[in-house]
Amino acid sequence: MFKHSQLQSVKAWMTDPAHGTLSLHVRIQRAIRQLVLDGALPVGKALPASRPLARSLGVSRDTVEAAYSQLHAEGYIERRVGSGSFVSQRARHLPMRKRQREAVCDGPPQLSRRAMDMLQGGGVDNFQAPRPFAPGVAETRRFPLAIWEKLERQVYKEYGTQALDHSAPQGMASLRIAIADYLNLERGAKASADRVLILTSSQQALGLCAQLLMDAGDPVLVEDPLYQGTRKAVAAAGLKCIPVPVDDSGMQVEGMSSLASNARAVFLTPSHQYPTGATLSLDRRLLAIEWARQQRGWIIEDDYDSEFHYEGRPTACVQGLDPHERTLYIGTFTKSLFAGLRIGYLLLPPNLVAPMTSARTLQDGHTASIAQLTLARFMEGGHYTAHVRNMRALYGERRDVLAELVHKRLGEFLAPRIPAGGLQMPCHFVQDLSEDAVVTAARAVGIDLLGLGGLHATPRNDVGVLMGFAAHTPGEMRASVENLAKVFAGLLR
Repeated sequence: MFKHSQLQSVKAWMTDPAHGTLSLHVRIQRAIRQLVLDGALPVGKALPASRPLARSLGVSRDTVEAAYSQLHAEGYIERRVGSGSFVSQRARHLPMRKRQREAVCDGPPQLSRRAMDMLQGGGVDNFQAPRPFAPGVAETRRFPLAIWEKLERQVYKEYGTQALDHSAPQGMASLRIAIADYLNLERGAKASADRVLILTSSQQALGLCAQLLMDAGDPVLVEDPLYQGTRKAVAAAGLKCIPVPVDDSGMQVEGMSSLASNARAVFLTPSHQYPTGATLSLDRRLLAIEWARQQRGWIIEDDYDSEFHYEGRPTACVQGLDPHERTLYIGTFTKSLFAGLRIGYLLLPPNLVAPMTSARTLQDGHTASIAQLTLARFMEGGHYTAHVRNMRALYGERRDVLAELVHKRLGEFLAPRIPAGGLQMPCHFVQDLSEDAVVTAARAVGIDLLGLGGLHATPRNDVGVLMGFAAHTPGEMRASVENLAKVFAGLLR
């Protein structure tokens, strides 16, 4: 017979709400299987006869017999005519038995050197929930969901079950055409549909560029400070980061050649440098293009939130200025629409379209057809530009509100640097504060801040924090700033 603790374990499995969708005999079968896996029922142990076990569990004998039959079929127990049921000899070799599982879990996993480099400093901050003041998070409550739903229904009506099929490897033609038209009109790009590759994110684009254009150990030029996702993509590819300082005019490209004469690529965020918000000046854009020509290198232009520029029209992209076809342009709809859409893209030089498409197909196949077709209609109907225009006005107002709140309520702790565009505002400490302590204390009261110090190539202490302003109303920001003021006051005490 089972020990009391073993019987209680089976009963717990039967009554656990998490297993409520399973039939009774499956719950009993899995409970006994777990006892075998944990070593609580040793090899050769006799199991209770089905009739008394059924009586103890308050179920029918047929239910227990069904559980035993499944355990026997899977090899966990042996059934001997005239003798009963016993834990199988094969259980001796089960990899999940308790002692062996403890041994396996003893100590950290053995990872590759590349993985250790990639994970150094932690993962990329991924602010999924729109808590104040998470940087890079867009407002979704103003999204025209009714229009999106209507367009999605049109897709189903027109395409039927074809909308459920795999996308073309390069992406759906209608979306690639819409993106190319948009980039030519709004970003001053030199785009055509045959040069657009649809992806799931800008992070995937960064990874593809790092892995396909360079070999492990190659030096690449990056901005300093730098977006964490770029640093992780570079590390994952085994590349050597060569940091280039950033000032009010963006990356100081004038000195790139002296920093690494054999660099294969430069990663740029020219519209709004992350995290400073600086815009790369025209003369530096032209110098970067000339560097790429002379080096036969690549410019990887991440234009992640260029739509949101609040002082005049956004500066045209670098790709449109490059006559040598050495620029790869990365775009995403995560910031301009919503993160759950999971659509980004690469605008590629013609000779890179085929290899990049093949590599992407090997990596994760394709992007969902339904989302692509719906987005194409959203863009074709003018809804995308209208939404961006509305959000640009809204975000500009919220940027100004946050700047005023920081000046009035946090001025003794922070000095904001008001960006010309983007979704976040860098704020520097004006007192001796620990960046880590501020970020941790803010998180405890429901506020997400990103420390600026960790974004620099050389670790720097007490630089400041990055504050997102796009996803929250003035009232929500006001309440959160009040909480943040208490956090700072508490830390100074």
